[in-house]
Amino acid sequence: EVHLAESGGGLVFPGGSLNLSCQASGFAFKESAMTWLRRAPGKELEWVSSINSIYTKDYAEFVKGRFTISRDNDKNMLNLQLSNLQTEDTATYYCARGWGNHLTPPSAYGWFGQGTQVIVSA
Repeated sequence: EVHLAESGGGLVFPGGSLNLSCQASGFAFKESAMTWLRRAPGKELEWVSSINSIYTKDYAEFVKGRFTISRDNDKNMLNLQLSNLQTEDTATYYCARGWGNHLTPPSAYGWFGQGTQVIVSA
C-alpha cells in the first residue's frame, strides 16, 4: 500500500525557514519522480517543485532561489527546504508521487500525502 506522510510544517515569521519531509513507503521510491504541491487557503492546489530519479529538479517561478527540493533514497524520504518565507507561502504542503510542472493537473499524480501546514505570519 502506498503511503506518503508529510511533516515539518509550523508557524514561522516572514523571512524564516522550515524543512519539510515526506516519508514514502509501499512503492519503488528511488525509481519514482516526486513532487511537492501546496494549497493556500481559498486557492487551488499548485505545483511547487519536482525531482526525478536522476535528481533532475524543477521549481515553480515563485519559489526559485528560496526553496530546495532533495531526496534521500536510502531513507525513502523527500525533503523541501523553505527559506525566506513570505506570508503568501502560507499553505498546506503535500508530497505526491510523479513528475509535474505548473500545467500538471492534480489527477496526474498517483498518490498524495495528508499534508503539512505552513503558516507564515508576523
